[in-house]
Amino acid sequence: MKNRSLVSIADYSKKEVLRILELAVEFEKNPYQQLLNNNVIATLFFEPSTRTRLSFESAISRLGGKIIGFSDSSSTSVQKGESLKDTIKTISNYCDLIVMRHPIEGSARYASEVASVPIVNAGDGANQHPTQTLLDMYSIKKTQNTLDNLNIFMVGDLKYGRTVHSLLIAMSYFNTTFNFISPKELKMPAVYKLHLDNLGLKYYEHTDFTEYISEADIVYMTRVQKERFSDPIEYEKVKNVYVLRKHMLEKTKKNMKILHPLPRVNEINEDVDENMKAYYFTQALNGVYTRQAILTSILGIK
Repeated sequence: MKNRSLVSIADYSKKEVLRILELAVEFEKNPYQQLLNNNVIATLFFEPSTRTRLSFESAISRLGGKIIGFSDSSSTSVQKGESLKDTIKTISNYCDLIVMRHPIEGSARYASEVASVPIVNAGDGANQHPTQTLLDMYSIKKTQNTLDNLNIFMVGDLKYGRTVHSLLIAMSYFNTTFNFISPKELKMPAVYKLHLDNLGLKYYEHTDFTEYISEADIVYMTRVQKERFSDPIEYEKVKNVYVLRKHMLEKTKKNMKILHPLPRVNEINEDVDENMKAYYFTQALNGVYTRQAILTSILGIK
């Protein structure tokens, strides 16, 4: 993993994924260590972010690293017409690693090809979000004590949801059964279903999940992403199709957990928050430990 970019979760083997999760356990026990005190990390967010940016910056700060970068590209030379290539090649001179979020699919892969330092993809359009996937897997393993033989329900925006795309790829390393619940306009893209077909893994598609939720080990809720729709009318048609409420959890498995990459809009009612099956805020905290593991692995410190 040393000096290798992390653009897609497929860049990591099953063994490497499990190694990151092992390191995250160590960092959860002791997140404050002066391991990055000789490193400068650039966080380049061409697209808005709260949890991903701040959890990366928290992870870096707790390990003594220095942070440079921006959270809004409107204050950079991008607004003057500077190309992504020139931005990345220039900032590579100032840091040891770049964490980048960008609205265009494939931008992280391109950045990794022109940068002189490793690139960590913090989300590229509707494509991939590998560090979110690793913290999701850490959350799943922590709550279920395994990654094998689980029934995972993915609910909401499965067409544009980069978090579910990456999680599907990673969990396909294990004997996972998938249930896809979405309106027909937001179905899981065929390329991901073909991936599961090729591996012989089971998946089922539904438009309603109340009938099947009792079978779930993990319910992974997602936001219908307004920013991915070119037609506001199409967004309005599907934005509140699925809303998880407390009463819907009554017949679910005792150890079932609800995950969400956040931000939440309307898809999980606030009456769920105090239920023991709600795990999404702890899931966000797990991002700090997982990202500490990723950064120290790529920089060759762990």
